[in-house]
Amino acid sequence: MARKISGGVVHALPADLREALLSSSKALAAWEDITPLARNEWICWTISVKKDETRRDHVKRVVSELIEGMRRPCCWPGCPHR
Repeated sequence: MARKISGGVVHALPADLREALLSSSKALAAWEDITPLARNEWICWTISVKKDETRRDHVKRVVSELIEGMRRPCCWPGCPHR
């Protein structure tokens, strides 16, 4: 059975971000501790880039920054879809 991981308010959790979160129990715990709106911001920040390389970097940064205690992406104007 697949483990349920919370998504955002507007955005569903993409597969690459889901896999990255599942690879770190600490990042996953932090992910589940933030609000749905905050999760939405992380998802939108990850999917809004144009290059695959940048997206891979953002996925890695979500995990590392959640582990460091960040609750939202830094220096980003926010999700325009909410």
